Amino acid sequence: MTHIAESRQTNLSAEQIDDRVSFHDEAQVMEVDFTNLHLSSQAEVNAFYDRIEDRIAATGEDQWFFAVNYFNSRIDPDAWFAFARRGKTLNMAHSMGSVRFDASEETRRQIENAAGTDAFDPNLLATRDDAFARLKSLPSRRIHRIEYTPNCTVEDFAPRITFLPDADIMDVDFSGFTFHHSRDVNDFYDHIEERIKETDRKWYFLINYNGCQIMPEAWVHYARRGKALNIAASLGSVRYATGSETEEEIRQRAQSQDFRPNIRNTREEAIARIDEMKAEAAHAG
Repeated sequence: MTHIAESRQTNLSAEQIDDRVSFHDEAQVMEVDFTNLHLSSQAEVNAFYDRIEDRIAATGEDQWFFAVNYFNSRIDPDAWFAFARRGKTLNMAHSMGSVRFDASEETRRQIENAAGTDAFDPNLLATRDDAFARLKSLPSRRIHRIEYTPNCTVEDFAPRITFLPDADIMDVDFSGFTFHHSRDVNDFYDHIEERIKETDRKWYFLINYNGCQIMPEAWVHYARRGKALNIAASLGSVRYATGSETEEEIRQRAQSQDFRPNIRNTREEAIARIDEMKAEAAHAG
């Protein structure tokens, strides 16, 4: 892996991030190299993690051991919240075990504090050799792949999707629903995609998040499926009643993925925003 020699490097391109992410297939390890990297903003953090998620998806393997090199890296306080949050969701979705090595004293304290809050083992080691030796001792879950039990059926999903042709709206009701893991995400989104295909058109998405929970292990899959669906079939999306946790996650990803989160408090406000979007589209046309 190529180290970038600057002591302060930010605003990395996708190619520069790719240079810092390596997959060791035989060891089943994804190695992430933060050497000499200074992450000073949430946007920089989110862009980095977006690219890691894309790289993992491209491997076709869902589960990896993580080895993270923190040599001479720095994560500013303004960026740490996003760094810890995105790291947690990535680990919950894709990690069979994570080790961190060569961290500065400041970064070590940040990681140890986060570990105390979120109850995980920071696995902070001195060297890369120590890190890989620790990972080698851990059991792989690829041999016995996780098979999640579905929590819902098509009969549960179907009433939650309503099309309003006169308003060009697909009304999605996630209220009170919990996405526990990737199986819940994929089952629900498979159903939404099939319903949209039947209409053979695009829609404005009106999404009710009242009381919806997206668990950390589900977030990476949820974000990926939602992004793909928006690109393929949405004229624009508006979300309402998200709750603070879901709203924060959406806003974090919006920073780096260049979309407007369009979050409103009520259904009426969300529909008014869709009307605004229609007017903006008509004016642009």
